[in-house]
Amino acid sequence: GREEAGREGAAMVVFSVYVVNKAGGLVYQHDNYSPRSDVEKTFSYPLDLVLKVYDERVVVSFGQRDGIKVGYAVLSVNGMDVNGRYMTDNRDVLEYLNTSFNYPLAIRFGRPRLTSNEKLMLASMFHSLFAIGSQLSPEPGSSGIEVLETDTFKLHCFQTLTGIKFIVLADPRQAGIDSLLRKIYEIYSDYALKNPFYSLEMPIRCDLFEQNLKVALEVAEKAGTIGTTS
Repeated sequence: GREEAGREGAAMVVFSVYVVNKAGGLVYQHDNYSPRSDVEKTFSYPLDLVLKVYDERVVVSFGQRDGIKVGYAVLSVNGMDVNGRYMTDNRDVLEYLNTSFNYPLAIRFGRPRLTSNEKLMLASMFHSLFAIGSQLSPEPGSSGIEVLETDTFKLHCFQTLTGIKFIVLADPRQAGIDSLLRKIYEIYSDYALKNPFYSLEMPIRCDLFEQNLKVALEVAEKAGTIGTTS
């Protein structure tokens, strides 16, 4: 029907980009898009949801309402971002929410975001998995894992001859990822490697690299609609 046709032409999305050095260290990470599962509501005291600290985050442990689910984390309070258990001004989230005179207040809940430490750990785990993929191969010189597929995203990996991995997480229907990975490698070569202040294997902090990467992602999303081939 019309809805199908509309969706067919809809632009696809690239969720995130990781660059992992040859030792398995995460040297760059960019979150490009995260599906909006966030819910913001205004609450009066006392809060009718049970919150607890789990994994250094304040999460809903009991009570579901208006799209807020058990496991969702507190992402902001009155528009102020929350990092783990604390608000940006270092106030303790739970203490703040347990104080009656702070109400009414607006709380935004959503799926917990990955912390920097978790991203470092995932990069290192994928690095090991990639190596296992090569070892399991019945033939010598296997490429390692190039694609991991789930029902909600595909992970695409391109490893250069020097052992650096470029990883892109995208919508499973997004086309043209192979050329995007090569484009990111090109941007890395032009703006990180040729930057006199950049030392190999270290975190990439080059504005031009970041700017050009964002442009490449936009171009890929516009071009990579369903029905095209990579």
